[in-house]
Amino acid sequence: MVIKGADFLVDGASSLAKRLKVSDLVIGLTIVAFGTSMPELVVNVYASIKGTAEIAIGNVLGSNIFNILLILGIASIIFPLKVTKGTAWKEIPLSLLAALVISFMANDALIEGRNFSSLSRIDGFVLLAFFVIFMAYVFSIAKDVGNTGNNEAQSTKIYSLFISVIFVLSGLGLLVLGGKWVVDGAVTLAQVLGASENLIGLTIVAAGTSLPELATSVTAALKKNSDIAVGNVVGSNIFNIFWILGVSATVRPLPFNSAANIDILMTIFASFILFVFLFIGKKHLLERWQGGMFLFVYIAYLVFLIQRG
Repeated sequence: MVIKGADFLVDGASSLAKRLKVSDLVIGLTIVAFGTSMPELVVNVYASIKGTAEIAIGNVLGSNIFNILLILGIASIIFPLKVTKGTAWKEIPLSLLAALVISFMANDALIEGRNFSSLSRIDGFVLLAFFVIFMAYVFSIAKDVGNTGNNEAQSTKIYSLFISVIFVLSGLGLLVLGGKWVVDGAVTLAQVLGASENLIGLTIVAAGTSLPELATSVTAALKKNSDIAVGNVVGSNIFNIFWILGVSATVRPLPFNSAANIDILMTIFASFILFVFLFIGKKHLLERWQGGMFLFVYIAYLVFLIQRG
C-alpha cells in the first residue's frame, strides 16, 4: 500500500505540476511533503494526547535523520540527484535552522537554569509561526516555473486535472493507512521486546512514519525526477519540526529529556553535511559516493542508539 501510494502520488503530483504550470520543486515542498508527513502528524498528536513525549520528540528527530541519511542516501545511489540553486541556498539551510531552533527551545534547563526542559505551548505557537513564514515563501516561488530542473518533462505523463487529483488523494490515502499499520505493528512489537520509548520513537516509529517519504523519493529517483525526490525530503523535514512539533506542543507541552540533545545534534549534523556535500565534487549534485556516505553514517548512528538502549 505504501509503495503503490507513493507511485500514485508522484504521478499525480508531476501531472499537476505540468498542468498548473507550477514547478515540481514546489509540488514536492507542499502537496507531497504534507501528504507524506501525515503519519508523523497522526502519531505525534496521538502521542501528545497520551503524554508519551519521548515518542513524539523522538519520532520527529528520528524521521528527519532517517529522511536525509537513509532516504537521500538510497535515492542518490539509484540516480545522482541534481539539486536546484534555490534548494541548496534556501530550503536546506532552512531545515538546518529548524533543527537549531529546536535545540534552543528544548533546553530550558541548560540555557535558563530551570529544573526541567520542555517544548511549551508558546514554543509550539512560535514553531507554527515559522511554518506560516515557510509556506509564504513556498507560495512566493510557486510561479517560478523556470526552476523545475526536470529534464524528464517530456516523459512525464499528463493526466486530466480530475484524474491527477484522484491520483494524489488516492496516493495520500494509501500512504497514511499503510504507514499507520506499519507503525501500529512496530510499536506493539517493540513493547513486547521491552524497548524504551525513546528508542522506539527514534527508530521503529521514525522509520515507520518515514516509509511514505522513502517510497516517494525512491520512486521519484527511479523516474529520474530529482526535484520531487529532494523537495519531498527537505519539505518533510521542515514540516516535521515547524508544523508537526508545533501542533504537538500546542496540544500538550512536551517534557524534554536532555539525553535527546545527542539526537538533536545528529539532526543538525545530517542537515549540515547535506548542505556541504552539494559543494563537494560536482556542484549541486548528490553523487552516488555521497549517498553511500549517508548510509554509512546512518548505520553507525543506529548502532549507537541500540548500544545506548
